[in-house]
Amino acid sequence: MINEIYNACETKMKSSIEHMQRDFKTLRTGKVTTSVLDNVKIDYYGTPTPLDQVGSVIAVDATTIVVNPWEKNLLSDIESAISAGNVGASPNNDGDQIKLFFPAMTVEQRKESVKQMRGMGENAKVSIRNDRKNSNDQIKKLEKDKEITQDESKSAQDKIQKTTDKFITNIYTILKDKESEILKV
Repeated sequence: MINEIYNACETKMKSSIEHMQRDFKTLRTGKVTTSVLDNVKIDYYGTPTPLDQVGSVIAVDATTIVVNPWEKNLLSDIESAISAGNVGASPNNDGDQIKLFFPAMTVEQRKESVKQMRGMGENAKVSIRNDRKNSNDQIKKLEKDKEITQDESKSAQDKIQKTTDKFITNIYTILKDKESEILKV
């Protein structure tokens, strides 16, 4: 029973790290990536649909993304969705495709990206701490119900704390690496 709680806790903590790293993809670094458009959805026949499911989204160079819709009647919808998405560039519709020209990042923009990244990291740490609390509560309940001894409870809580510390340290390492990537000019 304790191992099940421990394994579930570790799985949730891994998931929190993965979620944080997915969120990082929406941040702009020195080189533009198509993932800055991941949160942009268009109304495709009544269904909010990601851009990469209605056309090709390609980063043609370090500052340009081209969106080439499979249905040309979607151009205006895509253009308005990108404008509303506030991705850092204005869409340019040439009648066949939409081009996004991203200016080079300023020092202030880089610092703002780092600030957003740190917020994402803090959310991941809170999530991991919540996972620790939930697991410890389950262990304390087992102890209260006399299903495990006090020593087993203490040992399990120590193991969960060590796992928590490992994942929090992992977050700090990831944040440090990502910060140097963003601030690199």
